[in-house]
Amino acid sequence: MNDSFSRRHGFHPVAKEIKVRQDAPYELRGVLVEIAYATGFRPKTLRSVVCRALRRRPDPGNWSPYPNIDSEIRNLLDECEWYKVYDVIEEIYQAVSLNSSLGDPAEFDREINSYFKDEGIGWQLISGRIEVRGEEGFEFGIHEAHQTLEESGLRTASTEIHEAISDLSRRPDPDITGAIQHSMASLECVAREVCGNQKATLGEILKKHPELIPKPLDISVEKAWGFASEMGRHLREGRVPTFEEAELVLGLCALVSVYLVKKRGSQ
Repeated sequence: MNDSFSRRHGFHPVAKEIKVRQDAPYELRGVLVEIAYATGFRPKTLRSVVCRALRRRPDPGNWSPYPNIDSEIRNLLDECEWYKVYDVIEEIYQAVSLNSSLGDPAEFDREINSYFKDEGIGWQLISGRIEVRGEEGFEFGIHEAHQTLEESGLRTASTEIHEAISDLSRRPDPDITGAIQHSMASLECVAREVCGNQKATLGEILKKHPELIPKPLDISVEKAWGFASEMGRHLREGRVPTFEEAELVLGLCALVSVYLVKKRGSQ
């Protein structure tokens, strides 16, 4: 797996459109076992990790690696709830990180994330945690926002971005309103810092500083602020924001935050 033809020569498929979020496909459940074996696990050690993650007792009647223990592992993964599969992935990564004899955590990370991208699965393994994954443009914007905010010392804003991602990554049900709130809170922190007003709301800042964002792009930010106020803080009965809407708000806030920080740095 470390030296495959495609990896040696730099061949890889274009990342598929994300089509899987609230699910762990049947194929993933089987491929996970194969990736764990290729990383360095054996059936007995893998069963221990899988049972720990799923809170199941290993079958004492299964003692031979193949086919008994191997079949037990596969049956456990095939029968568990979809979100538990991602718990198992985190548990495997943790086990590899703590025991080098089980393999290389970076290799496990790389193979899992490669499979997610190849199959259009909207999750990714980052530092041992399963987090939501967006399309390439979304991922680029979020990564740049984290880096830019951290380098600028805006750690509160960076933390809010991270919290928004964590809310979208909750299993089995993402915290949509929480993600919207944290996304807009991050942008508000940046706007306050840029304008030197630590008490004003983002809405007030946009009105007082019309030059802050180029026209007519400022209208989109103003509308996003209004949407967040209605959907994130003052939710109305029967009006529930969708995952895609929260993802859009997060991406917009991240990119506008980067713009404001860079604009301040160029002045």
